[in-house]
Amino acid sequence: MFRLARPADLDQVAAIYDRIHTEEEAGRSSVGWIRDVYPTRQTAQDSLQAGDLFVAEEAGQVVAAAKINQEQVPVYAQAAWTLAVPPEQVMVLHTLVVDPLVKGTGIGTRFVAFYEDYARAHGCRALRMDTNERNTAARALYRKLGYGEVSILPCEFNGIPGVNLVCLEKVL
Repeated sequence: MFRLARPADLDQVAAIYDRIHTEEEAGRSSVGWIRDVYPTRQTAQDSLQAGDLFVAEEAGQVVAAAKINQEQVPVYAQAAWTLAVPPEQVMVLHTLVVDPLVKGTGIGTRFVAFYEDYARAHGCRALRMDTNERNTAARALYRKLGYGEVSILPCEFNGIPGVNLVCLEKVL
């Protein structure tokens, strides 16, 4: 079940971030995030307060989370987007996380489908997102789901220096 996050979900979302950081630090995944820099519990708290943090819940547990809104981060202005549309027709998926404990169960694919339905319901024609160039698993998933990589932009992103940010787009 996908829904807007509630304050009671914050601990579970933060725990997912921690498990992802642990996987990265152990060399079992490469996301390009840094513990205590991004994402943090404050990342989730800020999204919750903005009213754009969504979660996937299964059997009473939060198993995935993402921020969904129409905010295109500043570096997006440099991307070679394929569809020129006004900002109100763009929906953006930020910080999609899937709990490593449920990795490989299709929750990421279902979350992206939820995001696409949400965008359609809000009259958006362009779907945009980004990921770190190092995150080959996310890049492969997004490619499989029909997202095209339009640009790779070197930048500091969410406090992390030296990021090659992959900008992705799908036209509805």
